[in-house]
Amino acid sequence: MRLSEELQWRGFVNQTTFAAMTDLDINDNNSPISFYWGVDPSADSMTIGNLAAAMMVRHFIEAGHKAYLLVGGATGMIGDPDGKKDERKLLTMEQIASNKAAIIEQYKQVFAGKNFEIVDNYDWFKNINYLDFLRTIGKNVPLSQMLGREFVQSRIGEEGSGISYAEFSYALIQGYDFLHLSREYGVKLQLCGADQWGNSIAGVDLIRRIDKKEVHVYSTPLVINRATGKKFGKSEDGAVWLDANKTSVFQFYQFWLNADDEGTSDYARIFTMLSHDEILEMERQLADNPSGREAQKKLAHEVTQIVHGVERTASVERVTNVLFGGQSFSELTEDDLDVLADEIPTEKKEISLIDALVKTNLASSNSDARRLIESGAVSVNGEKISEDVTITAISLVKKGKNNFVLVR
Repeated sequence: MRLSEELQWRGFVNQTTFAAMTDLDINDNNSPISFYWGVDPSADSMTIGNLAAAMMVRHFIEAGHKAYLLVGGATGMIGDPDGKKDERKLLTMEQIASNKAAIIEQYKQVFAGKNFEIVDNYDWFKNINYLDFLRTIGKNVPLSQMLGREFVQSRIGEEGSGISYAEFSYALIQGYDFLHLSREYGVKLQLCGADQWGNSIAGVDLIRRIDKKEVHVYSTPLVINRATGKKFGKSEDGAVWLDANKTSVFQFYQFWLNADDEGTSDYARIFTMLSHDEILEMERQLADNPSGREAQKKLAHEVTQIVHGVERTASVERVTNVLFGGQSFSELTEDDLDVLADEIPTEKKEISLIDALVKTNLASSNSDARRLIESGAVSVNGEKISEDVTITAISLVKKGKNNFVLVR
């Protein structure tokens, strides 16, 4: 499919300044476009909300457009204002530097093998003169335009918490980013999420006023978690992070594996590079055999591989298959056992089965543990145990369907 068709089919259409979606298609009339997309280092990781926009960016790259991925070292010093919250807490320069480095590494993973350049807006803001900025930029941004922004109105209204000059000025900084990238790299398009539309339009207007050039913005809808009805973002409860230290690879994989039938197809269109035919096959599997959850397995495999790589994905799949799919525990590697140890209770070898159950709260007492064992509710490495034993080798204890203890 052409890019315009791909974006529509996958659900990446919200607002744009282009007259027609087909303006994005490279052909005899339309040349490749240099564009940028950015993330502020407000945390040391992106979330799957950022990942959704990143996957849209990948389609632009695949279509032949030139990508500049911005990490907001300057805007991160201020903080993107939120219409629902108070002022953001300022990060230290050390925190910002650390967060930037982490996000850059995630850029390299998610966009591995693709053609892109990374830029940092701190590089062009660190030596900027405040008076020059007011003369050249501030003088060309109408106050009425800034006051009209929804987040400003929500913060200065009767129920609002107020807004500082710094956060109020965030749109000027982002607008200057677009101006700088337009002048230095020939960037003609900014990609963004729906919540950044107002800030992005500021750059379009600024470039039109100062350089008399036409540039554009293209935004994608915010992705909603079908299970909770909330957006996938940093500020939401239960945020799913790309950093394995914040959301483990196992938990990340399980999130997609547990997607509901209704959301699975939509998530596959947004969060994977699977083809039209492959996703239609997933939809057929969902319709014909929903209990098999083959579509969810495919979704979890693809997204986890993009974010965490081939080896770590294979590891969490082996662990998942041992826990829930009947695969032999003996097939796990040492690295797999490390993954498992982070997710379930762990006890040391030379422990009785009763003690393993009681110490990990899978049984309320020794007598409860003995009753569970005698009733056939407990297995070790897949074999039902009918009496107490001492576990002397690396083993997986299972009670019922979903309760486990690793002994190693």
